[in-house]
Amino acid sequence: MKTLWHHCHAATLVDGRYAIIEDAAIITHAGLIEWIGPRAQLPVGPCERQVDLQGAWVTPGLIDCHTHAVFGGTRSGEFEQRLQGVGYAEIAAQGGGIASTVRATRAASEEALYASALPRVQALLRDGVTTLEIKSGYGLDLASERKMLRVARRLGEQLPVTVRTTCLAAHAVPPEFAGRSDDYITHVCEVMLAPLVEEGLVDAVDAFCEHLAFSPAQVERVLIKARALGVPVKLHAEQLSSLHGSSLAARYQALSADHLEFMTEQDAIAMAAAGTVAVLLPGAFYFLRETQRPPVDALRRHGVRIALASDLNPGTSPGLSLRLMMNMGCTLFRLTPEEALAGVTLNAAKALGMGDSHGSLQAGKVADFIAWQIERPADLAYWLGGDLPKRVVRHGLETAI
Repeated sequence: MKTLWHHCHAATLVDGRYAIIEDAAIITHAGLIEWIGPRAQLPVGPCERQVDLQGAWVTPGLIDCHTHAVFGGTRSGEFEQRLQGVGYAEIAAQGGGIASTVRATRAASEEALYASALPRVQALLRDGVTTLEIKSGYGLDLASERKMLRVARRLGEQLPVTVRTTCLAAHAVPPEFAGRSDDYITHVCEVMLAPLVEEGLVDAVDAFCEHLAFSPAQVERVLIKARALGVPVKLHAEQLSSLHGSSLAARYQALSADHLEFMTEQDAIAMAAAGTVAVLLPGAFYFLRETQRPPVDALRRHGVRIALASDLNPGTSPGLSLRLMMNMGCTLFRLTPEEALAGVTLNAAKALGMGDSHGSLQAGKVADFIAWQIERPADLAYWLGGDLPKRVVRHGLETAI
């Protein structure tokens, strides 16, 4: 059915700018945007349905391009311990940290993981998210990683959201490989990746390049294997130290390098040349009370696209609001509201390899958009959370949240 959406203003995010159309109209058909422009230039022709958006501001659907939304248990007890002065090493010695999430995830059934992830994902959808990336990485064995990825796929099938899945088996060294990180990387490359890819569970492969995880040389083996399997790559890099993982990611034409607090100017130059998106994660920066900000000026100077994401995870960013991350991106990282909105639309789409079909309001792209009852686009980064009045359109159909 061809539908005309009118009586609205549009922030199209073409080229990553607001690119505003006042008194806009949008024609959708077969799940795509067929035409968008000023209402005065509306093409002649019938539309079976017309929808009055009552003066709303229309933006592309929001895209959360970095989450770990599927996991067992929580770590709120550790959060309380840290605030009482217990150190990370002591918590880890007690069996806490990522090891506790791995235990809980391995022990949980697929149904239990789905049931626990469902309200988290629904919270993001209520914020205007229409596309979501979900990483594995708390299973750290083939059966458990498969279980996590199957749950992520199921969430995309049963909820009104497009889900991209990322295999993050190289997230940490599991207990059975303690002290043998090289052997675990061999296991990831030779035992885990190919079956998960062949089963259609993997849209991208990620790894954690950091002193407390895996070295650049180890991570490179994972990137090489992923590319050999025909799967695009991403990388957690430069969160806690400078290992030039972002330059390594760029060398393998990674879709994105994420975190980036300790990246250098040379890393930014490498990412710009490769077209690798910088995904900034202010929730983890805030939750860990970090002080080293990502070098946003260097990213701007070299033309690196900047995305924002929730990094929803149990240990370092239990964030359920992508719009709150937009505000944090502005207040903590000094982004403008326009950059923040581009960071959760067009640039986030590019970070998932979906820039040709998602992330901006343009003819030929998927008709995912939000009609917000706000005064101006900056309001999306201005309000601290809350449920802003909105109408969600996904694939050209209005969707109940």
